[in-house]
Amino acid sequence: QALGLLLDMQSRDVLPNVITVSAAISACEKAGQWQRALGLLARMRNDTLAPNVISYNAAISACEKGGRWKVALSLLLEMKNGDLLPNIITYNAAISACDKCGEW
Repeated sequence: QALGLLLDMQSRDVLPNVITVSAAISACEKAGQWQRALGLLARMRNDTLAPNVISYNAAISACEKGGRWKVALSLLLEMKNGDLLPNIITYNAAISACDKCGEW
């Protein structure tokens, strides 16, 4: 549903912003659609929307739910390399991703 609304926005010439795309990433996370969440994050970069901490947190949480600990950690590293400061939510999601996969 959330992705449909995002497409509807674009079809009506309403440009998505970091808030709307982050909300869609979060919706993907809740639906267990980690691949789509990552696709939206990549699309943000391609559309020159700068993902923020909330965008990354939602994507990392999606990876955690999908059991993709390596991807979660690579997103955490990407944040640091891109001058975004991870917060407690970021670290909790990354740690949880490792925990769920038995990566101590």
